[in-house]
Amino acid sequence: MAEIKVFFDREGETLTVWFTERTREYVCEETGEEVVLMKDASGHVIGFEKLNFSIAKSDSLRVALETAQA
Repeated sequence: MAEIKVFFDREGETLTVWFTERTREYVCEETGEEVVLMKDASGHVIGFEKLNFSIAKSDSLRVALETAQA
């Protein structure tokens, strides 16, 4: 079963999403739009980080996942 991991750092104001094990990270690439792409040794994107991501202190972060029909 595939697994996606989502981390929200309220203090650091970052949202990080991994599509695979983060130990496979080889290089990071900034997109210039406050998004960092994490790539493996083959250059495939295995995660991303959104910088300056924040929500109101009173709110909690909920994540919904939908799969596309082929």
